[in-house]
Amino acid sequence: MATPDRLVVALEELGPTFIKLGQLLSTRPDILPRQYITALARLQDDAPPVATDDVRTILEQELGASPDVVFSTFVDTPLASASIGQAHAATLHDGTSVVVKVRRPGVVAQVQEDLEILQNLAHQASRNWAALDDYNVEAVVSTFAATLRAELDYLAEGRNAERFARNFSHATGIHIPKIYWSTTTSRVLTMERIYGQRIDDKQVTNLPLADRDRLATTAATAAAKMIFEDGFFHADPHPGNLFVEATGRIGLIDFGMAGEVDEQLRKQLGKLLLAFSRNDPDRISRALLGLSVNRTATDRGRLRQDVARFMQQYQGRNLGEIRIAPLITEILTILRTHHIQLPSGIAMLTKMVIMTEGMGVGLNPGFNLGEVLNPTPGGWL
Repeated sequence: MATPDRLVVALEELGPTFIKLGQLLSTRPDILPRQYITALARLQDDAPPVATDDVRTILEQELGASPDVVFSTFVDTPLASASIGQAHAATLHDGTSVVVKVRRPGVVAQVQEDLEILQNLAHQASRNWAALDDYNVEAVVSTFAATLRAELDYLAEGRNAERFARNFSHATGIHIPKIYWSTTTSRVLTMERIYGQRIDDKQVTNLPLADRDRLATTAATAAAKMIFEDGFFHADPHPGNLFVEATGRIGLIDFGMAGEVDEQLRKQLGKLLLAFSRNDPDRISRALLGLSVNRTATDRGRLRQDVARFMQQYQGRNLGEIRIAPLITEILTILRTHHIQLPSGIAMLTKMVIMTEGMGVGLNPGFNLGEVLNPTPGGWL
């Protein structure tokens, strides 16, 4: 196998922490060459089911009674099983359909040990390998560790869900499930069950084009709102986390991985989008340097030349006519060439934007995220 493929196999064998690290790195062309990005994008967070007796033991320990007592019904066969936890269908005593997420036994200790190893490796590498000076590897691993630790705590996920629910309380096209706190702990999460089809199911992708375009626009507009209005975004909007309900609403699930965009970063991103919308290499270069946390001097003239050469392919086209994912990938590649660091937290934001556009194109090949993000009067900026 080629080296990138061997890396994928190694990460899968190492388990959940390293699978998630690989998924994060698959969105960082500013750190890794294209062949590694392509290989890492294949990583899937699937895992064999937890034994039924273990699930029931955890529920009894956390909720104080057997799931057959706590819930009106509880289905032992999981709806889904991933590296951190698995989901089960259940019914509350008032008849409400819910999903109960149960954290895998032993996963916290395993993840904590893995993160300690990663942080030690990052520290040693940064001290002893000069080639890493431009990549702030310790910050990347630190941000990843904080995100993954938060994902282990279902109380934090429940609070994230309620924050999203408040932010989208007036959005008719987005449905955030309710959290049931009386049967929620750090190891167990009970939420309203979302009924519908995955957004990439054939029943959805075979809908009339107008319906598919509406769904893509709804999801993309929600993403833009999270970034530019709320400063709080869902960091894992893959198709398995978006369901199209019978009413046409999009139900959003899985809130363990969320990111924040502070006001200064929102302003810098706005300047960058505005520069792209005007196809202005000087402004783009300045905006990229404004985002940078680089510790070394940058040849601004050469950066401007590389950006101008790159932007020639978009000459005469506005942002609404440009695919965002390839644009981000190429810009991050230029940043890697110039050893320019971006804030460590921008990796999740990049991942979210790329996933959102991929979802939109899957629904409508003519969809363009740039049309939603385009900084026009009355828009997001």
